[in-house]
Amino acid sequence: MLCDFLIERSDGMAFFGNLFKSKEKRAKAQKYKLGMSKTRDSVFSNLKVLLESSDIIDDDLFDELEEIFIMADIGVNTVVKFVDHLRDTVDIKDISSPEDLKELIIEEMYKLYVDEDIVSSNLDVKDDRLNIILFVGVNGVGKTTTIGKVAKEYIDKGKKVLMVAGDTFRAGAINQLRIWSERVGSEFFSKDEGSDPSSVMFDAINYAKENDIDIILCDTAGRLQNKVNLMKELDKIHRVISREVEEAPHETLLVIDATTGQNGLSQAKIFNEVSNISGIVLTKLDGTAKGGIVLAIKEELGIPIKYVGLGEKVTDLEHFDIEEYLYGMFGDIF
Repeated sequence: MLCDFLIERSDGMAFFGNLFKSKEKRAKAQKYKLGMSKTRDSVFSNLKVLLESSDIIDDDLFDELEEIFIMADIGVNTVVKFVDHLRDTVDIKDISSPEDLKELIIEEMYKLYVDEDIVSSNLDVKDDRLNIILFVGVNGVGKTTTIGKVAKEYIDKGKKVLMVAGDTFRAGAINQLRIWSERVGSEFFSKDEGSDPSSVMFDAINYAKENDIDIILCDTAGRLQNKVNLMKELDKIHRVISREVEEAPHETLLVIDATTGQNGLSQAKIFNEVSNISGIVLTKLDGTAKGGIVLAIKEELGIPIKYVGLGEKVTDLEHFDIEEYLYGMFGDIF
């Protein structure tokens, strides 16, 4: 059965009708559509031309589909698996018209991401405990900005948030996070540059307990040049946190710049080796034609996307929604 966000229109073409049942849904769907215009216009518009100009479904058509999906940075391994599955489904359902592939592609992309699981973009934040969320990722991907935007989200929900400057290595990192804390109204904790990050975390947790903090958002250094040192540093931070707060950290979010495409997937693999990544934050999705990286990350690593960046404003960090994401890729095309 077609996923429940698609409805039948009078022309027989399944569409994204569920996204327009409420004003809030309409606004978010349009935000994805606007934010993902580069991926949609530069890559998937070719898909529309291909399917509408083809007379039959044959090997040549599937080869061209592969090229289009790879251009969107869905990833070679994921694309090969996806297109092979499309071939099988076309045979099983006895589909003969290329036009009918439009509906099938959307349905199968939805299934590829969901994979029969309940995929939630909500963070594991609870009212009856001190919640600790770690942010990891290389320098320059937007970690600090992401922390500021997540802080704003929870402050608006009435939570008392503490932003912790755990990146004591990069020059200016502490001050950059402090500026964001002042901007969104969060509390802030730091020590001197060069301090041991695990020591910063230990003292920040004690501060949080003494000051009734609900959520700690902790920045970390983004050095990939030496994986051994990165592993040791993150492992030490994890040990300190888990000793001081039960079951913490409750989330470890990897921040990736969407414009880096497959390099982002490589980063995810490395960080997933050194830390137990619970979710991905994909920044700058509005600035790339490589929006298919979402599907590659979920398929190859099994890690859900928690947030996507669809603009520069503090409110432009959105909880990821697979339905709205697919609308962003295919709206006005199919």
